[in-house]
Amino acid sequence: MGDNAPMSYTITIENTGARFPAEENENILDAALRAGHIIPYSCRGGTCGSCAGKVVEGHIDYPQGEPPALNPTEKAVGQALFCQAQPRSDLVIEVREVRAADDIQPRKLPVRVIRKEQLAHDVVRLYLQPPGQQRLQFLAGQYVDILLKDGRRRAFSLANAPHDDEALELHVRHVEGGEFTAFVMTEMKEKALLRLEGPHGQFYLREDSERPILMMAGGTGFAPLKGMLEHAFHHGVQRPIHLYWGVRAKRDLYLDDLPRQWAEQHPNFHYTPVLSEPQPEDAWEGRTGLVHNILLQDHPRLAGYDLYLSGPPAMIHAATRDFSAHGMQDDRVFSDAFEFAADSRPGGG
Repeated sequence: MGDNAPMSYTITIENTGARFPAEENENILDAALRAGHIIPYSCRGGTCGSCAGKVVEGHIDYPQGEPPALNPTEKAVGQALFCQAQPRSDLVIEVREVRAADDIQPRKLPVRVIRKEQLAHDVVRLYLQPPGQQRLQFLAGQYVDILLKDGRRRAFSLANAPHDDEALELHVRHVEGGEFTAFVMTEMKEKALLRLEGPHGQFYLREDSERPILMMAGGTGFAPLKGMLEHAFHHGVQRPIHLYWGVRAKRDLYLDDLPRQWAEQHPNFHYTPVLSEPQPEDAWEGRTGLVHNILLQDHPRLAGYDLYLSGPPAMIHAATRDFSAHGMQDDRVFSDAFEFAADSRPGGG
């Protein structure tokens, strides 16, 4: 190590026994998230106090100055704000770890559309940014509700991973008769303001398992699985993962290059796109049919797998019915059914 290289310290979470490394020039929250240990946060700017915990042993410093949310009494008893605190020795800390969706309290906050991108003839990608240094904490695969002025809600899955939370990524599919999705497709401009509430849902990557993973998406059901996969790759998950993505025609594989790229970069990841109605212009030489049937052709025995299913209710109903006859274990299947009807949850699109 060179003379100017930053020191590295070991942080131990006393209440769980978890240990992770932290550089002297990074805050403890970032180090924890980088190592896959999720602790509560909200603003990342030292003003909200969500990331507060206790330093039981060791020394910390606040290079950017004392955070406003920490008062002298709290500091005197060892309280610290881990989004700002940097280690100056090995540390033993006390802090709550987020281990399930119920550990994260949903919040309402305004967001600005900082980017709008047409991904397909009927799919738009939105990037939404909270104000200032605010962040929305979530687990990979969860969703948010867009709060409309008339009191209605429209739910969309988060397509980005928690480590990449500067903006929230949504995949919005135009629904016939859907006023909000029509507005997004045709009228919504960049810099528009929206209000959302979240995160919601029990559809998230279970990291306490060593089982191989089978993922199946229908249409924009790809969105939450994208977030899960980017989270898994970021944290070096080595479990075998096979994604099956079913759509009608080739034009509906709106980010097809991305999973193909992942398959080249990660030996444990495999990708199978499936078209149910390939068009002559597609010149399709890949798999055709119903996506859950293709998955069963490749994996006729499902015992021993974790399954993640995301897409239209009819697809998920047919899949779970047929998968049950092939050894699927009910406690190891996780699903998110997107209601695409005009006045119900449009899900990820």
